[in-house]
Amino acid sequence: MKIAVVGAGPAGVRAVEVLVAAGHRPIWIDEAPDGGGRIYQRPPAALRRNARELYGFESTKAAALHGCLDRLKPLVDWRPETLVWHIHPGRKTLYMLNGGMQATAAYDAVLLCTGAMDRVIPLQGWTQPGVTTLGAAQIAVKAQGCAIGHRVALVGTGPLLWLVAHQYAKAGAQVAVVIDTTSLASLAAAAPGLLRDSITFAKGLYYMGSVKARGIPTVHGAIPLAIEHDETAVTGVRFRDARGREQRVACDAVGMGWGLKPESQLADLAGIPFDFDPLQHNWLPERDATGRTPVASHYLAGDGASIGGAAVAELAGARAAWAILQDAGRAIDTAAVRRLDRALARQRKIRAALERAFPFPVRLAADLADDIILCRCEGLRAGELRAAAVSDLNRTKALTRTGMGRCQGRICGVAASEVLAAAVNQETATLGRLRGQPPVKPMPVTSLPAREHAA
Repeated sequence: MKIAVVGAGPAGVRAVEVLVAAGHRPIWIDEAPDGGGRIYQRPPAALRRNARELYGFESTKAAALHGCLDRLKPLVDWRPETLVWHIHPGRKTLYMLNGGMQATAAYDAVLLCTGAMDRVIPLQGWTQPGVTTLGAAQIAVKAQGCAIGHRVALVGTGPLLWLVAHQYAKAGAQVAVVIDTTSLASLAAAAPGLLRDSITFAKGLYYMGSVKARGIPTVHGAIPLAIEHDETAVTGVRFRDARGREQRVACDAVGMGWGLKPESQLADLAGIPFDFDPLQHNWLPERDATGRTPVASHYLAGDGASIGGAAVAELAGARAAWAILQDAGRAIDTAAVRRLDRALARQRKIRAALERAFPFPVRLAADLADDIILCRCEGLRAGELRAAAVSDLNRTKALTRTGMGRCQGRICGVAASEVLAAAVNQETATLGRLRGQPPVKPMPVTSLPAREHAA
């Protein structure tokens, strides 16, 4: 049986661990030079640092995952630095790019563990050099050992905002301000639900407390107004605080993000249906608690299916691997499966509490000023989208070109949905979602033919 696993983060590692133990040698593909995913991303060998310094509380988990990853590599068809740019479910074929060379791989079953990316709300000045997502700011620290600027402002909401602030401060970077659009009242109201996982709750409090204890200015319930800049660089960030007072903080770089969204383009191309999840405020590919999807032989796990974090991804990856084995007629460890099912059910309740604690600020996206660039690939402004608005996101795409650029709406799609929904006075879920097209990410045009690989 030919099994392919796309992604070598927490979900992919634990899935492959189960498959290898069952006697399989899957093809294992990751876009990065090494596995671990974003949360446990390894720096290049020349920049390796102490695991405790790099991963903090998660250093033990990171070391365990990396150890498992390294043990598995010789036992699988390991393909790092490989982009899966298309999937054909009918032919059961993956289309890949590595080192400028195209290749294909056939599969009987595929598990997509494609991870997540930041949700972005455009601000005035967000297209300037020196402005990144929170995830990119974190990668700079983990993978390159540097900050995105000398004096960094962090803007957004969610656990990642405070984790990045803590990591930057601990690394010695100067954090100018942390601007959280979620109010303290919202966090307090969600506290009882967060206490379902007292350890995670305590970590979150520690990160917040660590930032505040260092004297870093923090603002809750704020509305970011603009990223200021001159001809060459970012100069500051303006916002309105919870009392309605407009303030400005000088900085030379900004990291921004409002939670995460699944990287679900391959699931889309595989023909898996999507539903809108009002709690996560994300379009999610359909799959059940085992990782099975409505498209036979296609499975999902980790944040590429639904945002849950590293712990959930590990559990979901293992559970999906057992589903693959069961569907292939192999014997499964029923006790292990029951433990995974119980743990996943518990984690779903915890995740729901986190989503309530850090809700996506719909009005902030919906109320973008007309002159703000919404789709940076096409140079489209929010007012142009409103002027051409119809009650369908893909029809609006055809009229305005929003989402037709290099990112195919991965960056602008979230905010575009909210601007459109407000303009036509409808719920976001009724407008549909931007449909994906291959290639899922930009790739060089090459005349080299695809090479067929036996998986």
